Amino acid sequence: MRLKKNPWANCDLPAFCLPYLKQSSRLSAKCPYVRRPLKHSVVRISGFSLHSPFPVRPISETVTDTDTADEAVRTTCDDATTCKRFATSKGYWKDPYIQYFVRSVGERKAPEINRGYYARVQGVNHLLDAFIKKAECDCQIINLGAGLDTTFWRLKDENLMPRKFFEVDFPTIVARKIHNIKTKPPLSKPIIETHSTDSLLLDAHSLDSDRYCIIGADLRDISSLDEKLKKFQLNPELPTLLLSECVLVYMTPFQSSNLVNWAAETFHTAMFINYEQVNMSDRFGQVMIENLQRRQCTLAGVELCQSLDSQKERFLKAGWEHADALDMMTIYSMLRQDDVARIERLEFLDEKELLQQLLQHYSISWAAKDKLNLGLSQLAF
Repeated sequence: MRLKKNPWANCDLPAFCLPYLKQSSRLSAKCPYVRRPLKHSVVRISGFSLHSPFPVRPISETVTDTDTADEAVRTTCDDATTCKRFATSKGYWKDPYIQYFVRSVGERKAPEINRGYYARVQGVNHLLDAFIKKAECDCQIINLGAGLDTTFWRLKDENLMPRKFFEVDFPTIVARKIHNIKTKPPLSKPIIETHSTDSLLLDAHSLDSDRYCIIGADLRDISSLDEKLKKFQLNPELPTLLLSECVLVYMTPFQSSNLVNWAAETFHTAMFINYEQVNMSDRFGQVMIENLQRRQCTLAGVELCQSLDSQKERFLKAGWEHADALDMMTIYSMLRQDDVARIERLEFLDEKELLQQLLQHYSISWAAKDKLNLGLSQLAF
């Protein structure tokens, strides 16, 4: 197939993965709530008490990962959320909660970007929901690098709530998300409704309830990550789903392998879903890498994104019993075709070959361990 000129070659970021988008003014990661030093206090969300047992320090005092590369990665959080906000405004899928994280729909996104996000969201949700149903909701989910994701609220609405839903991200992003939860009743109410006592634990960069927990942590520091999760009642005996979307690729192979190994060693019944780039050794992939480098956003783990086989191998080497991977073009063709036909009517797409090239450079890989014999190895598209 002839490689068409990539229209994103002069953009700062490639298309429709977490690090895609125009260079935009970043939403402030240091919201006033975090920057002001607070005394020990009780914070209320719509009449609900959030006990803050620790002094809340300015982010500048509590966060040390402020180098340029990490800042560029953190910026991708806004990029992804803005793209999802636009796609949902056009009717690609429903997400009534994303508006509370991104108020404005923003500038128009290209149709291939919207279709790419549609495929990503539908593909990840397909596997995630299948896992929850296999476990009959008696499970826990850990969203690694969750950003401003709204999956917890979707699962609550669809009566697919796991026993507990964990989110982990950089402390600055977590502080912003907590601020949004505190100030937006549609976000705080589902957390309150699933909590059994009259107070939630809140500090500078964590919020914990019975069914939802968000933690500020560095995924490259495994011992600290493990300690924080267990502090908030992570249960290694429960079936566990770990989710990462355009996260591992920003870690070195050594760092991401440590994370994947930790997951395999910690949970005896688990599934790991990973969405990120693939087939990055061709010219199309190289242009994407160069665009990111101009933004000082390096794909440190790109060598593990060379093929579907390399994506599967990372899990098998770490001790996962089963692993599989598909590129997004294949997954797009396996989604419900009546719904695909619906979204393809939303916007005219002139460059169908470009969409195919984009989808061929992203993938979903998944791995499983199944001591409880839930049938996790059978989960697929």
